[in-house]
Order: sequence, then structure tokens, then C-alpha cells
Amino acid sequence: MLVQQLTYLSALARERHFGRAADACHVTQPTLSAGLRRLEEELGVPLVRRGRRYEGLTAEGERILAWAHRLLADVEGLRADVRVMRDGLVGRLRIGAIPTSLPIVSLLTAPLLRAHPDLDLAVQSMTSRQIEEGLRDARLDVGLTYLDNEPLVGVRTRRLYEERYLYLVQRDGPHAGAAEVGWAEVAGERLCLLSPDMQHRRILDAVFRAARARPRPMLETNSITTLYAHVRDGLAAGVMPHTWLHLFGLPEGVRAIPLRDPLVRHAIGVVWPDRDPEPLLARAFVDSVRDVRVEEEVAAPARA
Repeated sequence: MLVQQLTYLSALARERHFGRAADACHVTQPTLSAGLRRLEEELGVPLVRRGRRYEGLTAEGERILAWAHRLLADVEGLRADVRVMRDGLVGRLRIGAIPTSLPIVSLLTAPLLRAHPDLDLAVQSMTSRQIEEGLRDARLDVGLTYLDNEPLVGVRTRRLYEERYLYLVQRDGPHAGAAEVGWAEVAGERLCLLSPDMQHRRILDAVFRAARARPRPMLETNSITTLYAHVRDGLAAGVMPHTWLHLFGLPEGVRAIPLRDPLVRHAIGVVWPDRDPEPLLARAFVDSVRDVRVEEEVAAPARA
């Protein structure tokens, strides 16, 4: 059994298309298909349901895929260890970050880059589910995501800070004079919210339900920058995590009002694969953020 054959299986499950999987592996489609057939012959079970196009993995294929993810992650960890033994801490650290955590990424990477200036970074904005998948199939080294909302499987965690939620509205807008405002009160306003595929939005929807309210946003987006711009330009109000004021500040003429009834906070932290030996790049990143005081750095005023 070749590592390359397991790579083909992982790519096919991810891309769900023979041609795209071949492109991702930098081989021709016939080469990928032949490699998968050799893997099936060696294991003695069918792995892929084939028709005129890719139809998914068999039950045996799904089981083998889980093993493939573990083995490929171990192979990548082995290669990283060898690079470190040979060259010191070099290579590329691949970070997946939920959009609401992006403003604090540089706070976390700064100590690592100062200690290891030859290290490269690749930071991608991803949903929490994409981060979990990326860690599982070794496309990511670490992730920044929610720790306490939806189940996390197969990872180790370190808490960084608690995300708080603010109602951003023009100074002459609805509820702009309040010191605090309830979730039910803002639900009926013209809101910009993140799209439902984002865990942040699923958190907000659950809070609105708890407040017996249902928002009807005038804009949904997977980009907090887009949300922020619409609030800044007075086109709508928004519910945003406080960390984005650390990055952009409060736009002129806009107030940030804490939300209550209920008061909601969710932990965000670092996640990395739960295996031994730990991948060295992931371990180096986790160690480097130990003394970063994220809560203090991103603290936003209660009212502005």
C-alpha cells in the first residue's frame, strides 16, 4: 500500500469528482483511477461507488478513509519532524480561522514569527466545520474556532478568549440611546448578519430563539468586512463580535451597545490534532500563544 494511493482516496472524498481530485494530487485522472483500483485490489474490498460519474464511497471506503486521514496526518507529521531536525523550525504553518477570530490572528502569530523568522504562514478564513475537516485530513496544522458551542472531535484545545456581542447602529438609529439593548428588541430592525453556514450565525439564531424573537436580516454575508461596511455607511444595523472593533475601531457616527437578555459569551481557542507525538509546528504555535493576553488586547468599551 502506497501513501500516494491513500492521498488519492482522501482527495476524491474531498473533491467528490475524479478530475478535480486528480488536479489536486497533480496527476492525470487515469493515474488516480488506477491507483484507487490497486488500493481496492490490495485491500480486497470496493472503496468507490462508480457510475458515469463519482457517486460516493462505499461503506468500506468510508471506513478506510478514516484510517487514511490518520495515516496521512502521521506521514505529514513525520516529514515535519525530519525538516525540523535537519533545518530547525521551518516550513509552512497552515492555520484555519473562523471569520470572527481573524482580527486576533496577528496577535497570535507575532511571537512565533519573532522566534522563528524563517517560518511561513498560510491563514485561511474557514467555517468551523471546514476547520474540523482540514485538521482531520491534514490540510491544516491548527485552527481557531469555537470551543463550547458545537462538539469538537479528535482535537486538543486551548482557550484564548470569550467572544462578546455588540449591537452596532448609527447614533440616530433605533435603540441608539440605550446603555444596553435586548436581543428581542433588535430582532425587528434592519440587520446585517453572517450567513447561516457560519457557526457565529447559528449561535445568534439560538440566542434570538431563546429571546423568543426571529430576525429577518436585510443582508446576509459570509464576510464580516461586508457586514461592517454596511453598518458604517448607515445602511443597516448589525450584531458583531467585539473583536472586530479591535481591528477596525468604531466607525464615526456609530454606537456599539452591549446585548442582554440573555447575556451571551462563547469561548474561542486554538485546536490541533489529538495525537502523539504532537506535530511540531502545531506544538510550537500552541506554546507561543501561552503568554498572549488576548482578552486584554481585544477588550472593547461597554458603550461607545
